[in-house]
Amino acid sequence: MQDLNNQVVIITGGAAGIGAALTKVLAQRGASIVAVDINEQAGLAIAQSNPKQIVFLKGDVSCASTAKQAVQLAVRTFGKLTGLVNNAHASIQKPIMEHTKEDWALSFGTGFDATLYFMQAAYPELIKSGGAIVNFGSGAALSGNPMQASYAAAKEAIRGLSRVAANEWAKDNIRVNVVSPKALTEGVAAWKARFPEQYEISANKVPLQRFGDPEKDIAPVVAFLLSEDSRYITGQTLMADGGTVQLR
Repeated sequence: MQDLNNQVVIITGGAAGIGAALTKVLAQRGASIVAVDINEQAGLAIAQSNPKQIVFLKGDVSCASTAKQAVQLAVRTFGKLTGLVNNAHASIQKPIMEHTKEDWALSFGTGFDATLYFMQAAYPELIKSGGAIVNFGSGAALSGNPMQASYAAAKEAIRGLSRVAANEWAKDNIRVNVVSPKALTEGVAAWKARFPEQYEISANKVPLQRFGDPEKDIAPVVAFLLSEDSRYITGQTLMADGGTVQLR
C-alpha cells in the first residue's frame, strides 16, 4: 500500500463517484485532501467524515478562479500542495450531428479547460514539492464510442496536454500521468440494476469479466501515481480497465 503521509492533494469532482472514492482512499493512506465539487451536500458530508484531513471547496471547475481558490485553500489549510487529480468532467451523450455549441462547451469546459486551469494554478506550488499530477482519460475516447463525441474529444485533448506538460515540466521534477478507468460508479450501478442483461454483455467484454471497484481498483492506481513508488513514470496513460483497452 502506497504511503501518502505528508502529501496534500487537490481532487476535482472529489465529493461523488470515482472522485469520492479517491478522496476516501487517499486520505486513508495519509494524504490531506482538498475536494472540489459543485455538489455542496456531498462535499460537506465527505469533509465531515474526516475533518482533520479533508476540506471541501464548492466551485465550478470550468472557472479558472476556482482552481486558484483550491490551491490557496490547500496552502492555507495544510501548508503546501504536492499533488493534483483532475477527475471532474460532465458531458452529454448525443450523435455528432445533434451536438450543440453548448454541449461542446460543457464537455470542454468541465473537462479540458478545468484540467488546464488546475494544472496552471497548481504549477507554482508543485515546483516547490516536485509533485505529481494525475489526469483522467477514457476508454470511450480511445475506442471512439458512438454518442460520445464531445466527451471523447475532450478526453483525448487532456491526454495530449498531459504529454506536453510531462515533457515541459520534467525539469521541475513534476510528473504528469493519465489514468483511464472502467468503474462501477453509482451511475453504472443504477444502469446495471435497470438493465442487468446489458450490463452482463458489457462486463463479459472485459478480460477480467467485471467493471472496476472505484475504491479497490481505481483509487490505488491513482495513489501509486502520486507516490514515490512511481517516481520514474511520467507522460503515460495507465489503463485501469480490466484489460479492455490494451495500449501498444
